[in-house]
Amino acid sequence: MLRGRSLSVTSLSGLPRWEVEELPVEELLLFEVAWEVTNRVGGIYTVIQTKAKTTADEWGDNYFLIGPYFEHNMKTQVEQCEPVNDAVRRAVDAMNKHGCQVHFGRWLIEGSPYVVLFDIGYSAWNLDRWKGDLWEACSVGIPYHDREANDMLIFGSLTAWFLKESFSVSQAGVQGLDLSSLQAPQLVKCVILFCLCRRASVSKCFNIDKEAGERQIYHRYCMERASVHCAHVFTTVSEITAIEAEHMLKRKPDVVTPNGLNVKKFSAVHEFQNLHAMYKARIQDFVRGHFYGHLDFDLEKTLFLFIAGRYEFSNKGADIFLESLSRLNFLLRMHKSDVTVVVFFIMPAKTNNFNVETLKGQAVRKQLWDIAHSVKEKFGKKLYDALLRGEIPDMNNILDRDDLTIMKRAIFSTQRQSLPPVTTHNMIDDSTDPILSTIRRIGLFNNRTDRVKVILHPEFLSSTSPLLPMDYEEFVRGCHLGVFPSYYEPWGYTPAECTVMGIPSVTTNLSGFGCFMQGHVADPTAYGIYIVDRRFRSPDDSCNQLTQFLYGFCKQSRRQRIIQRNRTERLSDLLDWRYLGRYYQHARHLTLSRAFPDKFHVELTSPPTTEGFKYPRPSSVPPSPSGSQASSPQSSDVEDEVEDERYDEEKEAERDRLNIKSPFALSHVPHGKKKLHGEYKN
Repeated sequence: MLRGRSLSVTSLSGLPRWEVEELPVEELLLFEVAWEVTNRVGGIYTVIQTKAKTTADEWGDNYFLIGPYFEHNMKTQVEQCEPVNDAVRRAVDAMNKHGCQVHFGRWLIEGSPYVVLFDIGYSAWNLDRWKGDLWEACSVGIPYHDREANDMLIFGSLTAWFLKESFSVSQAGVQGLDLSSLQAPQLVKCVILFCLCRRASVSKCFNIDKEAGERQIYHRYCMERASVHCAHVFTTVSEITAIEAEHMLKRKPDVVTPNGLNVKKFSAVHEFQNLHAMYKARIQDFVRGHFYGHLDFDLEKTLFLFIAGRYEFSNKGADIFLESLSRLNFLLRMHKSDVTVVVFFIMPAKTNNFNVETLKGQAVRKQLWDIAHSVKEKFGKKLYDALLRGEIPDMNNILDRDDLTIMKRAIFSTQRQSLPPVTTHNMIDDSTDPILSTIRRIGLFNNRTDRVKVILHPEFLSSTSPLLPMDYEEFVRGCHLGVFPSYYEPWGYTPAECTVMGIPSVTTNLSGFGCFMQGHVADPTAYGIYIVDRRFRSPDDSCNQLTQFLYGFCKQSRRQRIIQRNRTERLSDLLDWRYLGRYYQHARHLTLSRAFPDKFHVELTSPPTTEGFKYPRPSSVPPSPSGSQASSPQSSDVEDEVEDERYDEEKEAERDRLNIKSPFALSHVPHGKKKLHGEYKN
């Protein structure tokens, strides 16, 4: 008797429900294979970790993740236990008896999925034999010095061995172990970054074999291409990577599976706005210390922008971002704007230690706070005593000479002879660092006259840091805009995380996230998603477009930014795994139908599609320079009142929900007609 488990996707703020026929999940096992299972390396870790709950809700205890074993990760993330499934238990025991080390347990994340972890080093003695098998099977050789490729071969061979043992056990009497429930094989990890292939027009004449050979990664390319062509179903994360895969791997992806997040809504609609205000105040405290002695700008009219990610200067768009900041600084100074922009670069690099001047700044800020608090206590006591006596205190006598001396000394301590540093740490290779070299070239040295200030924080954020004691999520919530003008970004979790937190962001049409939003939102800019065209425009034109986006954002009033954040946060439903998980469901169903066409069937005319499904343009005037801005950088109070009368958030949100169309063309099943066991239509 099959377990009753609904595969429908709950309607998320008006998003359509998607009903599919239930799979006999008790008769199937789902294995998901990835190098980043319990092993944080990059964005794939976030994909697997956040998607686990949705998949575990669907498959229950028949869902298994396969990854590499690392002792530290095992101790801190996995609770060891014995396999409940007979096939899996016998496969683990068989491999351990043959000289492998296979670990089993529950991953301590949401959903608590089972994990099977292979000790790569313990099985390295089989490497030469497996290299020979790979050569005999597909004539691909792996150099001995390529440790990553060797590790992938060991990992892939151990995974194949495990599945073979499980399959042989099922043939002996355990029914229903279905290897076709594996998604597109990821037994080999191959990273090919060919930025020359970013434009479709270039990729058509791009000799991938020649370029891979010159970069000495031809064997990796061959392994990835072989994996792709051997898979029943080939998936990729975005439309932009689908274009790349078709040209580079010579196969068009069957299903595009966008990355999602576990979106948690607040009970109070505006709670995320309150969090923004709270964490913005903490960033302002850091800025007060960092710019002590040069704090001649109004923090209430200061915008905080940031870029975060791996230190890939060109791929992550730091080059075009810095150039656009130089042009933005010129525009703000030319128009005599009273808006100041502080930009954070959160990109880890090699450093010696904290910058002494930066540490001193935070110490000076704390000292001034303590002095002000002490004087306030004395002032408050004198004021309280005077009021008890029924007197109005003499303001000339309420502060004595010692108080004035202390305050004067505090003011003198804020004087500095040097400019505020552009980096919070001592860089190991300061002279050749790409970001610092570009800052020197464009002249953004945090001068008093500069309206754009730059701070490079070459370390991941942590709540235990003595400089900026904030976690990444807290920091993002406190900023006004995330800027990610990437030239290479298969998906882009950083702008997606900003969207979920209600923070506007800049992305590009060469990122998976940007393409996804273009396909789902009629006017992304009105919803706080600024998409820079880096695919069809020249670098200089893209830089000008980014500059205009930033300048338009600086011209918004506070009221307009609040409205935009409300709209941005409403897009978070699109990024919820409860919605995006359907693409993975379809990929699994399609795999079963191709591997076992006599038992499972999927109508080829009804794959998941997003045609006709878009958030419409907001009914009120969008907070963009073209539609609702004054010529001056700061809108007047009268403009705010007019905007307040025109904008009704609840009505606009309800209108968004009513206007959403169904993204799926579902087949109609006549009433009274039942489907055979194992037959379903998507």
